[in-house]
Amino acid sequence: MKTVKQIDLTLINKPGQLYLVSDMLGENKINIIACYFTSQEKEVNFHFIASDPDKAINVLKTAGYKIGTKEVIACEIPSHPGGLTAVLRLLKDVDINIDYIYSCFGTGNTTVVIIGVDPVDKALKVMEDNWIRVLGSDLYHI
Repeated sequence: MKTVKQIDLTLINKPGQLYLVSDMLGENKINIIACYFTSQEKEVNFHFIASDPDKAINVLKTAGYKIGTKEVIACEIPSHPGGLTAVLRLLKDVDINIDYIYSCFGTGNTTVVIIGVDPVDKALKVMEDNWIRVLGSDLYHI
């Protein structure tokens, strides 16, 4: 299946916690390609795509963090008004609900989004059948 690994991490909601994670990954030559987080009263849920997910998981687990992972879709969207709609329409037409969507950093002239959906395999098929470029492990090297 052509997916990428999202790393899910829960942090204490206090200043500097996200910095510590980012610094630790940077020190280990791991790039954060895309991320989003949600903040609640006592915790922050940090979800991200790393340039080397297995190494990132190992580094964070060694540091004592509890890690979860999920397979998500990384796909290119047309870079013009309504470009995202092209992908959203395909998923709507096959009755797939989007759990979340966020964009990647620094992908040059290409817009790449991360999409969390269920079922992933059905979403992948409809995208590929409609010529949407889906990135797998090649995303880790952009």
